[in-house]
Amino acid sequence: MAKCDEGYRCVFCGRDVEVVAESDLYLRFVLGEVPLELLHRMPECHIRCNPVLAQYIVDVNFEPVICAGPFAKSELDPDFVATEEQRVTRGWRRLQAIPTLGLSVPEYPLSVTPDE
Repeated sequence: MAKCDEGYRCVFCGRDVEVVAESDLYLRFVLGEVPLELLHRMPECHIRCNPVLAQYIVDVNFEPVICAGPFAKSELDPDFVATEEQRVTRGWRRLQAIPTLGLSVPEYPLSVTPDE
């Protein structure tokens, strides 16, 4: 986490996002959606507090999140959903591994090829 790993407050629930593995901001950074130079300036939330993104994590170690409304997976094209599930789950798995990888923050993002 930025701010010397002390965490940020979740903009949705108000609790601290205490570890990188729970961070929606860092998940989006790993996925290449947030540039490094904006990482410290973007709002933070828990992954589970953002159901629009969290619904795409499909892993036995992540309790499924249901998103209601027009952005729910059930309302979207199945091919798009499958692609997003693969992409976001891969990013989430990388995020879970980061504490043990010994990487610097600029090395967190996934490579373009899904070898990792």
